Amino acid sequence: MINPSINGWIDKFFTENQSNFKAYFDYESFYQDLRNSGFIYGHPVSIILKKPIDLSGLSLDEITKIAFLNTLYATFCLKTNDTDTSVFLKSINSFYKSVQKENYTFLTKLLPTASSSSQLESIINDRIQTNQNIITKSFSHIVINAMLFVDVLGYANFINNSDFSDKYLKDFESSCMKVVSIAFKTKVNKSKYDELLVKLFENSLRYTKFQNIENLTLEEINFKRFDSIIEKLYLLDLVEMAMWSDQKLETKELELLEVLVAKLSLRKAYLEPSLLAIEHFITTYKDEIAYFNFSNPVKHFYDQTNKTVTKLITRNKKRLIKEISESKELMVLLAKSTTKELDKEEKKKVKKQLLDICKTIPSLTIFLLPGGGILLPILVKYIPQLLPSAFNENLEED
Repeated sequence: MINPSINGWIDKFFTENQSNFKAYFDYESFYQDLRNSGFIYGHPVSIILKKPIDLSGLSLDEITKIAFLNTLYATFCLKTNDTDTSVFLKSINSFYKSVQKENYTFLTKLLPTASSSSQLESIINDRIQTNQNIITKSFSHIVINAMLFVDVLGYANFINNSDFSDKYLKDFESSCMKVVSIAFKTKVNKSKYDELLVKLFENSLRYTKFQNIENLTLEEINFKRFDSIIEKLYLLDLVEMAMWSDQKLETKELELLEVLVAKLSLRKAYLEPSLLAIEHFITTYKDEIAYFNFSNPVKHFYDQTNKTVTKLITRNKKRLIKEISESKELMVLLAKSTTKELDKEEKKKVKKQLLDICKTIPSLTIFLLPGGGILLPILVKYIPQLLPSAFNENLEED
């Protein structure tokens, strides 16, 4: 059995499946298989091969790593009509070198004599970072790994393209978040939980920093620069996944999807299969996926997170009082946040100073992990409540 937690798993995967890879001649059938396998939705339940391989005993992280590798290789084969794995390994490493220059340089210094497959193993380990803490691991995983397909699209664009740059990835990722944000704003019954889900999507970004644009519309997004069928279908599926967070689509949401289909220059006939595919996947695998396993999964996540963050703050109360009280500016800003909304610069200052404090308290380093950024607003909310005397004294001094 392939075990992606053990070095050498990529070579073993290719050796054991030499005659087991599916050959694709068009992108639509390839994408349809990715949909059915769950890879597009961030929860792969199978690996796309001629004959299934044994996945029993593997964690979701490990299955995702295999699915990711297999998808990248299938993309290479489809794009080049070449099945040589050694050529693929050189190609995919070149792709990541071009888009992650700093990380790739660090990797090659760390493993100067590593083989191409070993380097790719390290890259995949870095790309699939599921937080193993109790706060985020069950919920953010599906959102973060659904965005892995952006890498696949970037790699497809990179192959045989001498003019490729990471601008493609930045533009596409930015468009994804813009469309997802518009989808959230379309909801009739909005709640604070929708805002949290937006943050989860934002936290999944790898190549850009999303800037929310309040009055953005679909008309302002340039969809013409994305002309491949898999780019268009993925944008459509990603929006549907965001909308399905409460497991129902309202009239306005369906209308938005119809407009999106038109903007993407897709035939209307593509919409229904896309909707049926995600509904079938959710219905079939609902019990296995935390994201869809509650009547309101975001509310459940929010409630559980509140409890955990409160416990962490309570346990480290004395240390927090000491660290926060040493920063006059942070005290003032946190006190202000209890009565009015902080502006953009003030929020940046609070975030930076709180993260600096978290670095000094072992139990709070959870906020520094990938995905931990979505927890900071909850931390900001609870500190004044649990440390009222410290803030009262600070305000009295002013």
